[in-house]
Amino acid sequence: MSETYTKLEIITRPSKFEELKNALVEIGVEGMTVSNVLGAGKQKGHTSTYRGAEYTAQLLPKIKVEIVICNTPLEKVVNTIEQICKTGNIGDGKIFIYNLDNIIRIRTGETGSAAIN
Repeated sequence: MSETYTKLEIITRPSKFEELKNALVEIGVEGMTVSNVLGAGKQKGHTSTYRGAEYTAQLLPKIKVEIVICNTPLEKVVNTIEQICKTGNIGDGKIFIYNLDNIIRIRTGETGSAAIN
C-alpha cells in the first residue's frame, strides 16, 4: 500500500459552493460530502435588525465540503480551492488537510484508491 490518501475539509461561504463544486469536479475530484454548518472565527458574528430589534448572530452560516484525494495532486486541489473561495475579506474560510492511512468501502470491502474511485 504505497499510495497516499489525503482528506481535505473546506469551510467557506455558502455562496461559493456551486463554483467550488464545479471546479473540483473539473480537476478530477470524484466525490465529496457537503454539510451546512455554523461557525465563527475572526468575524465574531454580525449584528442585524429583525422587526425593529437589534440582535447579534454569534455563529454564521458556512458550508463544509469534505473530499478525499489519491490521484489528483494536493497542490492543484488547494490552489483551485483558494482561487475560488478567496475574496480577500474576513470569512473566506479555512482548508484543513489530513493524511489518511487507508479507505474502506463498506459495501464491497474494497480498500485504498479502489474505495474512492
